[in-house]
Amino acid sequence: MRLRSWFRGWALWRTPRPSRLLILAINALAVIVAGVTMVLVPVPIGPVDLVRFGVLAGCAWAATELTRHVEQRRAIAHSPTVAHIDSAAVWVMATTIVLPPALAMTMVVLTNLLLWDRVKRRRTPPYRAVYTTSTILLGTSLAVIILATGLGGYPGLPTTAVDFGVIALAATVAWAVNFGLIVAAIATHSPTTSARELFSDLSGQVLEAGAAALGVLVAVTIVTTPAAMPAVLVVIAALHRASLVTGLEKAASIDAKTGLATSARWHHHAERLLVRAQDAGTGLGVLIVDIDHFKMVNDTHGHLFGDKVLRAVANELRGEVRELDACGRWGGEEFTVVVADIDSDQSLWRIAERIRLRIQTVIMDAPSGETADPVTITASVGGVHHVPDASTTVDDLVAAADAALYEAKRTRNTSRVYLTKAQPQQPTIPVQERTDPPVH
Repeated sequence: MRLRSWFRGWALWRTPRPSRLLILAINALAVIVAGVTMVLVPVPIGPVDLVRFGVLAGCAWAATELTRHVEQRRAIAHSPTVAHIDSAAVWVMATTIVLPPALAMTMVVLTNLLLWDRVKRRRTPPYRAVYTTSTILLGTSLAVIILATGLGGYPGLPTTAVDFGVIALAATVAWAVNFGLIVAAIATHSPTTSARELFSDLSGQVLEAGAAALGVLVAVTIVTTPAAMPAVLVVIAALHRASLVTGLEKAASIDAKTGLATSARWHHHAERLLVRAQDAGTGLGVLIVDIDHFKMVNDTHGHLFGDKVLRAVANELRGEVRELDACGRWGGEEFTVVVADIDSDQSLWRIAERIRLRIQTVIMDAPSGETADPVTITASVGGVHHVPDASTTVDDLVAAADAALYEAKRTRNTSRVYLTKAQPQQPTIPVQERTDPPVH
């Protein structure tokens, strides 16, 4: 009875059904494919293989210990809707190239077990660690088949340009399988996550490519100069610290709850667009979006639900703005949007209306355990359109947009856009309210 209760208490059973089915299917498939691969590529394990595996395993453990504090800080700053990259690929790739398939599969399990135990235990439930291990097993199995087919003298070191091409192909396939399945798991677990958010950290995949390339160097080192392996550990530790600095810089510019730019980052981008508009003599628009009755949502359903609302609104904003424009979280329940190349206040008002109506389509189920009706989200939008001169600042435009928002919030779920005209005799920008009637 106690065993049954423990089994039913697994976090896996609380995941959405599509996500749960995907996880179970990939876990089973990984075991089957890994077994079939070892049968299809029956490379015997010799004493030298065991020694090399022991050295690589020891280095994997040492690397995990040397970098675990860095990895923990990266994990804290990491968005849950973006695939996370770590250094396990170094040891897996090296083992896959120079050791028999059975040892390569063992290295996959060992490195991921080390990472989970020393880095991710407090933040990652076991089922996620198992799923990640399964995705890497699948990718490694395919990589083994590619290497066994195309690499002369497999397992062993590359000797020709063709061999290096085969290794590059194997590494690419292994990465694609792992990354694709992780993205699929995130998408099924959080269906509202946009494609842009899922693939927002593609630049971070450079670390994975670097880890695979370093794995080739480790393979060469373990075969030719094993005594140089400590130098590899130093390189890995340095790379992790560099990745931490990059990650922290990115975290400082990205709002953790919504994935949008922080107010400081948005302000910096808006200043760049302002200078561009000043030079070109084109119009610039600034919008401020405020979620209606957000405090009531938080008080009624809790802050976790409120965070989901923020993310849902952020997704709608991302879906409406262009690549050239930028949206950010200004603070609390307010968001800002800067729109370049706007020819009139009417054009900006139409964008404001599209945003408002798009947010109005967000309908969220009340938290589990509540019997309340679904929650419909609305927002008020204030904006300003201006052809800036040399005296215009972003703060001027934000202040004008905020004044328009104040008018919009008098009736809620409406848009107000002001038109500003520079007056050379005055240091500030007077504001005129547009004459179009509000849309409720």
